[in-house]
Amino acid sequence: MSDRLPNAHLERLFRETGWTLRQFALRVNRLATERGTPRSYSPQTARAWLQGHTPRADARPLIVEALARRLGRPVHPADAGFPAPTDDEAGAPSTVADLVRLGSDDMSPTRRGIVGAGLFSAALAIPNWPDVVGRMEAARRDKVRRIGMSEVHMVTAMTEHISNLDDQFGGRPTRPMAAALLVNTVAPYLQAEAPESVRKAMLSAAADLCYLTGYMAVDEGLNGLAQQYYVQALKLAGAAEDHLTYCTTLRGMSVQAVDLGHSQTAMRLADAAAAASPQAGPRMRAFLAGQQAHAAALGNEGKALAYLREAEVAMEKAEARSKTFGSYDPPSLAYHVGQVRYAMGDIAGSIEALQESDRLRPHSFQRSRVRFLSMLAERQCELGHLEAACQSWGMAVDIYPRVQSGRCDRAMRTMHERIRPYRKNQTARDLYERARLVCPAPA
Repeated sequence: MSDRLPNAHLERLFRETGWTLRQFALRVNRLATERGTPRSYSPQTARAWLQGHTPRADARPLIVEALARRLGRPVHPADAGFPAPTDDEAGAPSTVADLVRLGSDDMSPTRRGIVGAGLFSAALAIPNWPDVVGRMEAARRDKVRRIGMSEVHMVTAMTEHISNLDDQFGGRPTRPMAAALLVNTVAPYLQAEAPESVRKAMLSAAADLCYLTGYMAVDEGLNGLAQQYYVQALKLAGAAEDHLTYCTTLRGMSVQAVDLGHSQTAMRLADAAAAASPQAGPRMRAFLAGQQAHAAALGNEGKALAYLREAEVAMEKAEARSKTFGSYDPPSLAYHVGQVRYAMGDIAGSIEALQESDRLRPHSFQRSRVRFLSMLAERQCELGHLEAACQSWGMAVDIYPRVQSGRCDRAMRTMHERIRPYRKNQTARDLYERARLVCPAPA
């Protein structure tokens, strides 16, 4: 007879989910597939976990994440009766050495598949602003090397250049460049001797680069990897006392979550971004309120409309003061209007807003234009406007060969699936045949 005690912590969480054992195992298996490591756990395996059998180390994060997504709140390993993960299992970089390891794996062709297999966590614990502001773990100082503002300006200029290349060509060819810049240039600079003002400026530049690299990982669908970069960006921004990058990163994490369908997580992150910047100017307020509106739209229409109005008012104030909007501008606001209207069931209104967004958006942003034209076409098709949808998809197909983007690849596969049933229509058939020459068809 076994003396193993049942796992009371896990049992309590399991009861709270309302799942059957089969549903429990199925959710864990789905997350394993999402991570890129398919598993086939059975109800009997799930029962064994509840009876006190300790799951394998690589299964524990899956179980914790499945519970957290179901319950809509963070769940930690200890909450489920599991031992705390080691540093290697936790996987979140917290030092310059860890950043070097993450970037080195990401820029290596033989390691990128491994580092990209991380699981997106809907209940990720984010470092709050008071916990990271002005703080940085002690790093070994290079007494020989000393940096000044010229090195900071160089990193900033290279980050902006990589960002422009990403907008034009997509994240697939540009992310290894960003990772190499982090490893070979920025990490040594973070360990160099420098005046305090220069040190903080370099931390801020490093935070911007980490955020951009995470954004490019999202573009490829590597959502667990993106979270690792985003968390590092939060820590670096806090150490630099850089509110702007800290809030921008939280907002980016909210965008990632809402696009993956985690509306509660998206709202939590958007609210955290707004709370961390109470003295935000109108441009930043529009930037944050637009994302709050998008995150709220899936669950609270009244709240979404209130945030949308706040974003519109803030944008009007920003426009009156300056014609420069940074990374949030009128086409971005029109996009959020479209997303809120769609979530509320107003497909025609959503189409109108997306068309306005495309009209205002610089067409040099090729990757974004493929995505938004594809989204527009999908909604036109949903409304029964097949000819208009084919026209929008046709413009996306023309641009698509010039970009290398996981999100654009997925948009083109969706196009194939959506127009295949309409191939008796001449316009749809012409688009389908043209797209077959340049776009990835569904597997």
